[in-house]
Amino acid sequence: MNTAIVHIDCATDSIPEVAEALAALPGVSEVYSVAGNVDLIAIVRVPRFDDIAEVIAGRISKTPGVLNTESHIAFRAYSKHDLEDAFAIGLPDAD
Repeated sequence: MNTAIVHIDCATDSIPEVAEALAALPGVSEVYSVAGNVDLIAIVRVPRFDDIAEVIAGRISKTPGVLNTESHIAFRAYSKHDLEDAFAIGLPDAD
């Protein structure tokens, strides 16, 4: 799976509507409303690397209300969740 993190500036009066429209796009797995220099962050996950351009340039950037995007392509994922899955041996939790 290929992943991109997309920072999105959008029209301030339409952040919730833009977020919902982006979340409905094929290839967009999550959209977060955030504080900081951007309004939204979208996580793009696609099977082929070439699909990233289609999702970002062909769909996200063309969504009404989106003013600007800045994309970051992920090389590797490091997360506690991934490590727990890698070392799980199928035993039930002791909780």
